[in-house]
Amino acid sequence: MLSEQSFELVELVAKLGSFTSAANHLNKVPSAISYAVKQIEDELGVELFERHHRSVSLTPAGEHFVNQAKSLMLSIAELKHSTLAVNQGWRPTIGIALDGLVREDGISYLVREFYKAFADVELHIYREQINGCWQALNEQRCDIAIGAASNIPVGGPYEHRAIGELSWQFVVAADHPLATELHITHSKLNNYAGVCVCDTAAKYPATRLGLAPGQRALAVPDWIRAINCVKDGLAVGCLPSHLIAPFVDNGSLIVKSSDLQINDSPALLVWNRNVQHEAMNWLIDYLTRDKRLVDSWLSKN
Repeated sequence: MLSEQSFELVELVAKLGSFTSAANHLNKVPSAISYAVKQIEDELGVELFERHHRSVSLTPAGEHFVNQAKSLMLSIAELKHSTLAVNQGWRPTIGIALDGLVREDGISYLVREFYKAFADVELHIYREQINGCWQALNEQRCDIAIGAASNIPVGGPYEHRAIGELSWQFVVAADHPLATELHITHSKLNNYAGVCVCDTAAKYPATRLGLAPGQRALAVPDWIRAINCVKDGLAVGCLPSHLIAPFVDNGSLIVKSSDLQINDSPALLVWNRNVQHEAMNWLIDYLTRDKRLVDSWLSKN
């Protein structure tokens, strides 16, 4: 029966070029090495070596065997390592990056159902802003990104699906000096700070979304703080329509016509198709088949 020792023996003989050299290396007699190799060949039904007077060389089948054996040996080593790690408490993980624009309402249901289905896999869920999801995918810090912007082209093994259309509205506080203006030009905007959310993608060119040319920025870590800053009259700006809907409805934020606009664009569910795992397949299916969950990411309610 083929084993690790079989792979190692054939590789050693191929490397040293003779049964005698392999026997000296292993402190055995050449006949024992020759016999062991013959047993492997009989099991496979092919000759791995051409026998010469004082040396051996690999046949084409032997070269294939050695190349494949090296790959198998690596896989076996990884299997041993991961099995030992699981025994010591390690669990496979799947990383999910949530863009700051998506609502978290559906995450609890996702986690509950996932942990019912998989007792031996961990979920790691965290927030990214602006282009951060793309960098997390590229650096393999996450396997799935929910709400990634569609304007960053990225090479690599990624699949994606739109989860909704992202729209923006320019708003000011109800008591802000600009609240009485019919239309707000760039020149008027330069008199007031514009709110923007800090991009967590440190390796991409910094994106300052929603600022007029020359406008002073008020940079904040997330969209909730951005909304609060505008409500408090500390800044003005373009904010996500689905997040500000309650504040527009109650009158604390006023939608205004402005020269400053952000175009509508799809928000994406993106995943790494090279991650072949039953739990990963379950997650992609769950995240794409449940319409209520898909609709919740950019919901106004």
